[in-house]
Amino acid sequence: MTYLDNAATSFPKPEGVYAALDRFARHSLANPGRSGHRMAQAAEHALADARHRLNRFFNGRSPERFAFTLNATDALNMAVKGVVRAGDHVITSDLEHNSISRPLVALAEAGTITLTRVAADGGGTLDPDAVKAAFTPKTRLVALTHASNVLGTVQPVGEIGRLVRERDALFLVDAAQTAGVVPVDVQALCIDLLAFPGHKSLLGPTGTGGLYAGPRAEVKPWREGGTGGDSLTPTQPAEFPHLLEGGTPNVLGVAGLVAGLDFVEERGVEAIRTHEVELCDRLRVALLELPGFEVFGHADPARRVGTLSFRYEALPAPDLGGILDSSFDIAVRPGLHCSPYIHKALGTAPDGLVRVSPGPFTTDADIDRLIGALKDVAGAA
Repeated sequence: MTYLDNAATSFPKPEGVYAALDRFARHSLANPGRSGHRMAQAAEHALADARHRLNRFFNGRSPERFAFTLNATDALNMAVKGVVRAGDHVITSDLEHNSISRPLVALAEAGTITLTRVAADGGGTLDPDAVKAAFTPKTRLVALTHASNVLGTVQPVGEIGRLVRERDALFLVDAAQTAGVVPVDVQALCIDLLAFPGHKSLLGPTGTGGLYAGPRAEVKPWREGGTGGDSLTPTQPAEFPHLLEGGTPNVLGVAGLVAGLDFVEERGVEAIRTHEVELCDRLRVALLELPGFEVFGHADPARRVGTLSFRYEALPAPDLGGILDSSFDIAVRPGLHCSPYIHKALGTAPDGLVRVSPGPFTTDADIDRLIGALKDVAGAA
C-alpha cells in the first residue's frame, strides 16, 4: 500500500514507537497514581515525563497544564464546553473541522451562545482584520484551526492571538494539522488553549492527544472520576492536570507518543514539513499539466503544510479515491474531510475533493506512483 493519508493518521510510525509500545506493555502497564508499587510508579513517571516533554515542545507555562485526551476532538470539546458560559459570543471560521464546528453549532442552536463564522479567502487564509471586526462586547472565545485540513493553509495565529489577548478573550487553537510540522509556541502566539492529537504529525498511536490550558483559561471539567492521588474530595480536584483527567489515562499510548516526539525532535519540525511540502509541490506540478485536474489552495509553500487537495472533472472524488485504492493500492482521502463549511465556500460540496497528505517516510517514488495512476485513470476516462 502506498499510504498518502497522513493528515488523518500518520503511517507508518517510527520504529521507536513500536518498540516503546511493546516494551511498556510488557513491563510497565499498571495504573498510574492508583497504587504505590513499582509498576504503578513507573506508569506515573511516564505520564509526568510526557508532560514535561510536551511543555518544552510547545513552550507551555508548566507541565501540569497539559491534560491527556483521546485525540484532538476530545481536547476541543473539553476546551469549548469547559470555558463558554450562557450568553457568550464565540468567533470561529469556515475552515474548521467538525470537531470545533459541531460543539459550537450545538451550543448556538441550544441558545447558550451566539456564533460568528469568519470566511477565509479563496486560497484558504483568514484575514486577522475580519476576525477583529467580528468581536462584540460579549465575545469570550475565538476558536480556530492552525492549518486547514482540506487546503493545508497555515493561518496567522500569532497576529490573531495578539488581537484576541488585547480584547481579553480566550484563544483556542486546533493544532491537528500542525503539531509536529509547524513550530507552536503557545506563549509567543498568545494561545490560551491548544488542542492537539498524538496520532498525526507527532507520530504517536491512535487514542492519544492533549489539551494545553494556559493560566488565563478557567476550564470546567466535563468528565469527573478517579484521579488516584485525591480520593476524599467529593468533586473533581481543582488542580491541573487532575481537573481534566478523570479516569485511567491511556498511559500505554502516551509512552508511544513520547517515542514519536523523540523522532520529531531528532528529525526536526521544519525538516519534516519541508519534506512533506516538497512532495506536495511535486504532485502539484504534475497535476497542473494534466487536463481536467484542478488544484486548490495557495501555491506558496511557505503558507502550507504537506496537504494537497484536487478534483478531476471526469470523476467524483469518492469514485476516484476508490479507484486509486482498489486498482492501484494507493490510499488517499476523498470527500468532505469533516470540514463542510470550507467545501461549501469552495463550491466542492457534496462530493468534496481528493486529499493527498504525505508523511515523513513518503518518498518521491510514492508520489510518482500516484501521478502515474492518475495519468492512467485520465487516459481511460
